[in-house]
Amino acid sequence: MSFHTPRGLTNCLVGMVIKLARMDFAMSAKGQEYHDKLTEFMVEHVFPAEAAYDAYREEKGPKDFTVPPVVEELKALAKAQGLWNLFLPSESGLSNLEYAPLAEISGWSTEIAPEAINCAAPDTGNMETLHLFATDEQRTQWLQPLLAGEIRSAFSMTEPAVASSDARNIQTEIRRDDSGSGDYIINGTKWWTSGANDPRCQILIVMGRTNPDAASHQQQSMILVPTNTPGVQITRSTSVFGWQDQHGHAEIVYDNVRVPASNLLGEEGMGFAIAQARLGPGRIHHCMRAIGVAERALALMVARVNSRIAFGKPLAEQGMVQNAVALSRNEIDQARLLCHKAAWTIDQHGNKAAHGLVSQIKAVAPLMACNVIDRAIQVHGGAGVSDDTVLARMYGWQRAMRIFDGPDEVHLRTIARTELGHEKSPLAAAVVPQ
Repeated sequence: MSFHTPRGLTNCLVGMVIKLARMDFAMSAKGQEYHDKLTEFMVEHVFPAEAAYDAYREEKGPKDFTVPPVVEELKALAKAQGLWNLFLPSESGLSNLEYAPLAEISGWSTEIAPEAINCAAPDTGNMETLHLFATDEQRTQWLQPLLAGEIRSAFSMTEPAVASSDARNIQTEIRRDDSGSGDYIINGTKWWTSGANDPRCQILIVMGRTNPDAASHQQQSMILVPTNTPGVQITRSTSVFGWQDQHGHAEIVYDNVRVPASNLLGEEGMGFAIAQARLGPGRIHHCMRAIGVAERALALMVARVNSRIAFGKPLAEQGMVQNAVALSRNEIDQARLLCHKAAWTIDQHGNKAAHGLVSQIKAVAPLMACNVIDRAIQVHGGAGVSDDTVLARMYGWQRAMRIFDGPDEVHLRTIARTELGHEKSPLAAAVVPQ
């Protein structure tokens, strides 16, 4: 028996095979070298430092935002070993695909490792923004000390009074001084300005409305505001499920804040475009780390079920528990492949081509991590919801990630619109009624 395949369909299938064959996620020799070095750094230095980090935070209390000294010690070690600024290709020479497994490793200790290697949000997104859009003077003043790990920064976009998932809603006003000085004057209230409570934070990237009469995507601009500028009022830090992160999530009132015109990033009306350029890589970095978070949760789950006896046998012998372990492994590996596909696409075709894939992984990775952590919490029982394990804190941050950098619903809408609008493949056209 023989089958005849239409020529158009044959060509389509061949094209798909070629496309897939060219998509190579194998770790390069350089990537493998960094992977081995970072793994050793985590095992020998980062994990042992977690106890000192937690002890410092507990002693100081939730209202203290100073960094535990052990973090600065780790930064010096990481810099000496060349494990520094790995996220930025122009600095590290690593592609996004090469960086992905490294970010995943740092996700095993999210409170310490990313900052220890100078790859922590929001600094990474801010450094990428400055790298792409800053003037030479702005880079010298702000980018260089950030790359050196000497200062920290924050990104001030979200507002309490509007749905900031739609950046066109931003109400903070950035206007030219009518007196002719050329300065900009900023008025508005922001919150979830992560990192601004840290005493090392010296610069804020503020998004606001400069051109209210322009087209909706051209009304916003971004401007650099030093934290010590008169009128910058950091009023509080918002907790995440009752937990205060070390660097804080600040609510900030900008009350007639005056900065020179030279502090503008790019041109007036570029704020929305800059935000999209900034958030693309930033979103995928969060997703890379989320995979590491999930791997740690799975490791804790496996250790727990192998050692815990219930109803006369280890939990690992319970069918429900085995199901939880198996589902977790499947979901982690699936998310990792999607994340690597998005990273590969950014490398090969740029941020714009990867837009849909970034939305996919942003909708997938945090939810996956929440699911895996939730299963780990369940097998730990009461210990899982307490501070006796890292699971509760891990869950809180991953749950929050389903909201920041675009909530799930926004990314799912993007995915759906792409799926509903794209041209049918020959396969789909052949089976769908005309």
